[in-house]
Amino acid sequence: MNTVIVKYKGIHPGIVLNRLLDKMHISQRPFALMIGEYPQTLNAITKGRRKLNTALALKIEKQLELQEGTLALLQTYFDIEEEKRKASLSKTPNLLLLRKSLFWDTDINKIDWDKQYRAVIQRVFERGNDIEKNEVKRFYGKSKIDKVLALNKRQSYTIYRNQQTS
Repeated sequence: MNTVIVKYKGIHPGIVLNRLLDKMHISQRPFALMIGEYPQTLNAITKGRRKLNTALALKIEKQLELQEGTLALLQTYFDIEEEKRKASLSKTPNLLLLRKSLFWDTDINKIDWDKQYRAVIQRVFERGNDIEKNEVKRFYGKSKIDKVLALNKRQSYTIYRNQQTS
């Protein structure tokens, strides 16, 4: 197997391409125009925001004298890693770790965990134990929880301040 593929397996091919262009001291815009591609397209790929299709991968590989299929294979391996990551994130948190009494006013099996995330996070962090909090952290991720809790804190302060001025 190609050493580039082994070394960068699972990394977006655009990130690898960006590194190769930097090492070769080639600017993105002139390179994109050289291979007949829009500079914006190449930029989106090198930032990892867009997939690298096979036709473009072949053009780039030919221009950079890379082994044919290298970037296309990197895209495939990246797609595989993304699917594995998505599959590992379940659609619901582990309900065995959440007490039904925490959601006394609704059927826990009918909660839309994506749409009602604010209410779930707020309730678990107000009334849940450490096990429940850790499960919600695992399910939603730290950044999403931090945003919800920060928003709730600001809203609480605003309500308190308005009550004081009344």
